[in-house]
Amino acid sequence: MKKAVIYIHGKGGDAGEAAHYIPLFSDCDVIGLNYAAQFPWEAKEEFPLLFDSICQNYKSVEIIANSIGAFFAMNSLSEKKIERAYFISPIVNMERLIGDMMQWANVTEEELQTKKEIETSFGETLSWEYLSYVKKNPVTWAISTYILYGEKDHLSSYETISEFAKQNNATLTVMRNGEHWFHTEEEMQFLDDWIRQVAQ
Repeated sequence: MKKAVIYIHGKGGDAGEAAHYIPLFSDCDVIGLNYAAQFPWEAKEEFPLLFDSICQNYKSVEIIANSIGAFFAMNSLSEKKIERAYFISPIVNMERLIGDMMQWANVTEEELQTKKEIETSFGETLSWEYLSYVKKNPVTWAISTYILYGEKDHLSSYETISEFAKQNNATLTVMRNGEHWFHTEEEMQFLDDWIRQVAQ
């Protein structure tokens, strides 16, 4: 009964990204969560079933979650037996992010409530259903967590991340000049070194 590490990708990613983490967890089975959910209420139904089907064969489980994958994980897996979580550029306060996006798009709450959905110039669709859901379902997360955050993350402020880290006793690491999407050679090297350090 080995240990499993489940990788939860972000928007536009896929389960195949899990392959990157195999060398970093040589004593574990690294498995990408192949999910279809695009909304937190869909993740709440889908994630526990996928998680349980993987975990029945393992004694202990850790997760790596990227961006919105971390939000989906916190929204749907908080009751599961997870030994440790590694969050990369996590969305930890979705209500605040939606509020920020509404400001960027110059949209009021009343307008969104009336129109239900509003397309933005930056490619995101604002949704009244989504905002209502996150207001009614605040995240509770008590799992031992390590966070990697890029200093130039455009989706979450340092204040938002550090506030979450303090409230949840998470260990926060900040990469200078790092972006939300860790993809350059320098960023990936930093990410790998970070995991090696905190996963001991």
